[in-house]
Amino acid sequence: MRSFARPLRRAVLASTALSMIAFTPAAFAQDEGASSADDSAEIIVTARRRDERLIDVPVAVTAISGEALETRGAIDITDVANMTPNTTLENSRGTNSTLTAFIRGVGQQDPVPGFEAGIGIYLDDVYLNRPQAAVLDIYDVERIEVLRGPQGTLYGRNTIGGAVKYVTRALNPDSPELRIRGTYGSYNQADLVVTASVPINDMLRVGGSVARLSRGGFGDNLNIPGLENYNKDVWAGRGTLEFGGNGAPVLIRISGDYTHDKSSPRNGHRLIPGLFSGAPVLDNVYDTRAGLNNPKQDVRAYGLAMNVTANLTDTLTLRSISAWRKDRSFTPIDFDSLPSVDVDVPAVYRNEQISQEFQLLYEGDKLKGLLGFYYLDAQAATSFDVLLGLTGAALPPAFGGPLPGLNGYTAGDVRTKTWSVFGDFTYDFTDQLSLSVGGRYTSDNRNAFVYKANRITGLSPEFGGTLTPIAIAVATNFRGERTFKEFTPRASLSFKPNADNMVYASYSKGFKGGGFDPRGSGTSAPISNPSAGRTYDDIYNFLAFDPEKVDSYEIGYKGSLLDRRLTLSLAGFYMDYKDVQIPGSVGCLVGGVQSFCGITTNAAKARLQGVEAETNAVLARDFAGAGSAIRFNGSLGYIDAKYKRFIGPTGTDVSNIRTFQNTPKWTVSGTLAAGIPAMGGNIDASTTLSYRSLTHQFEVPIPALDQPGYTLWDASLVWTADSGNYSIGLHGKNLADKRYITSGYNYQNAAGASTLGLEGILTAFYGNPRQVFVTGTVKF
Repeated sequence: MRSFARPLRRAVLASTALSMIAFTPAAFAQDEGASSADDSAEIIVTARRRDERLIDVPVAVTAISGEALETRGAIDITDVANMTPNTTLENSRGTNSTLTAFIRGVGQQDPVPGFEAGIGIYLDDVYLNRPQAAVLDIYDVERIEVLRGPQGTLYGRNTIGGAVKYVTRALNPDSPELRIRGTYGSYNQADLVVTASVPINDMLRVGGSVARLSRGGFGDNLNIPGLENYNKDVWAGRGTLEFGGNGAPVLIRISGDYTHDKSSPRNGHRLIPGLFSGAPVLDNVYDTRAGLNNPKQDVRAYGLAMNVTANLTDTLTLRSISAWRKDRSFTPIDFDSLPSVDVDVPAVYRNEQISQEFQLLYEGDKLKGLLGFYYLDAQAATSFDVLLGLTGAALPPAFGGPLPGLNGYTAGDVRTKTWSVFGDFTYDFTDQLSLSVGGRYTSDNRNAFVYKANRITGLSPEFGGTLTPIAIAVATNFRGERTFKEFTPRASLSFKPNADNMVYASYSKGFKGGGFDPRGSGTSAPISNPSAGRTYDDIYNFLAFDPEKVDSYEIGYKGSLLDRRLTLSLAGFYMDYKDVQIPGSVGCLVGGVQSFCGITTNAAKARLQGVEAETNAVLARDFAGAGSAIRFNGSLGYIDAKYKRFIGPTGTDVSNIRTFQNTPKWTVSGTLAAGIPAMGGNIDASTTLSYRSLTHQFEVPIPALDQPGYTLWDASLVWTADSGNYSIGLHGKNLADKRYITSGYNYQNAAGASTLGLEGILTAFYGNPRQVFVTGTVKF
């Protein structure tokens, strides 16, 4: 796309968002220097993209400050899921850096271009169009925000289930700063983050961070000496230039970031012996025998953004958000996790995007709101070699005799151009009663190329092969284009009997665009007219799938009680989920040769309903000297997710035997924390239990992969000097060393026979084992 080669000529990005702090363990930690017993701070949020008190916002929102994340030893963005109701954030199958996100049952597990995410991920208000390189590490972060329920009116495309916002720290406008944070722990974890900023004058400030994040593997590759499994090897950095602000009517913020992840391939644990080789199941779930190491695992992601906020009058503010981002991920995916060349997939993902957003905000005495425009031009491309034969193996007759190495090839390119106009306004009828209405009109254009073939020899040039593979069957060589247009409204009515309590009722609609199955086989398309044969229209209709939509209804209460010693946030929701996209892949025959093909349909209609509760309770104040406190912070999520219709491959309704993936019925967390003045500073001790009930990996229950309910136990002990310039902490994650499955692959039928490959595929990926580490921070 030629536009990606052009430099950004006009890039502007708003950077005035205040901390969004909700009733979570971070609820009163927005001020980094505040005492742990300070309950008086006003909680300001930007859930509706304007500054408001939390108690005035009829939205289910959670946020955790950067200080609270550091105190709890958070490692990356996936740790936030253990603090947030009805939320799943995890590494995608077989990757270190691709994010799988689900909120209230809505999300997308498959990261291949052509499938759109159901949760919007934002880095400093810039929407990340693809999930690759979206497992953002926790460093130099001001806060992470989670908005639950459809957010399409204000946050744009693919926020049908919610949005996650990663917000970096602003620069200090008053004096130079140098901050050094180091970590060392189990599995040779060794992290170093250096952050510096300096005001050049009253109007100009520069700053940046450099991060080196490393850790040895939780296991080893027993087939390739020296290759670790589940390790970490990351270099990253951010740079920022700010001009204006600090009393001036205009603030310009230019920022850039870069991440290079050279971690080893992340391979899974086989749950069954090899069906052909008889290879036994390994004892250590983090070890692997995977034989594929081509291409070398290598992920690079980087971007530029520019924000401008201009105060035009006392009531009007203009914001602009412009950004360019690019990432590339080389990854070897060994489905069978064995040395044999049997469903080995060398893969590369390439993504690039440019976006522009304008907002005009109005703030009057009774009427407040904004109008906006958003544009995105994005390209996402993939190439996969699919090695399905046991190269050089002398197979017994039961497997068809000797086979050459059979290579499949799948490539795709999806280009997206989308624009939208939106508005959202709140009118205060009285000091107690307010009505908020908004809407967004979106035009979403998708232009896709899908290619799929089998061949006898040769890898793709990207993976060291030749340019002349011998094709034996071309299943798909397709180009298609679709445009989706949708209006997504939102409305809420809120009532405040007094300044510290609010009840609300809201309605919102979510929309996620359709597309074309990136792994679909055109030769599988039904023929509508036998005399004409299989036509382009037949293939188009077979590969295409429609948008999905959600109508969400929510009632809630937010309150501060007992002189701010108890805060509560309660929400009940009902969601009507229609035309649910069900992507998947199965073993298939293409030209008589085994391959694997995509099957994506709008098969389902569902109902999701549940409740969420968050609380922050001050159990004791000044019990061990002025400023001491004991707190309890808790969250609870319950969701009843049920398919009302699910049309299976045979055309029958199988909703009674289908489940929601990555959506446990119960998510519960509780933190007991104490702060005590001691040794010229403050000691903060906390212990956290987080529970997730039975979690299904796919829509079809698979007992071997589905994770039964489990509890994680974390704890931290942190001393911070009164000056705030020094701190040292001891952190433990998963202290009970629980083994729990986060994702997996399955290519077996109900009888246990392989549907793809000879060895059989039933492979699991696990969450991190017990980790203990110390941190130290110095500020100058």
